[in-house]
Amino acid sequence: QVQLVESGGGLVQPGGSLRLSCAASGRTFGSYAMGWFRQAPGKERELVAAISRAGTRTYYADSVKGRFTITRDNAKNTVYLQMNSLKPEDTAVYFCAASSGVVMTTIPGQYDYWGQGTQVTVSS
Repeated sequence: QVQLVESGGGLVQPGGSLRLSCAASGRTFGSYAMGWFRQAPGKERELVAAISRAGTRTYYADSVKGRFTITRDNAKNTVYLQMNSLKPEDTAVYFCAASSGVVMTTIPGQYDYWGQGTQVTVSS
């Protein structure tokens, strides 16, 4: 089992940047595929980015491609989401999630563990 704790959210102006971190407990972090999701008020949770166990493969939603970067440091049990050129429509609660059964996945139902979320607000 793994516990996930996100940090780094906050209020930022349009065009600004934020870096989210997700720290995982346990000694088997490298065996989990990781993903970042977000959920805006009144909308369904959506996958933003995913990364494979070793960090060699990544996936991005079209809405964030070219602006967001997902990385991981297995030695530090942490996955990151660098968000640049933020837009008001990026405003949401951001969650990290871990999947134990696959190398990488874009299917929300395949993620077994979830963090509590961190609020990102993009507004002037």
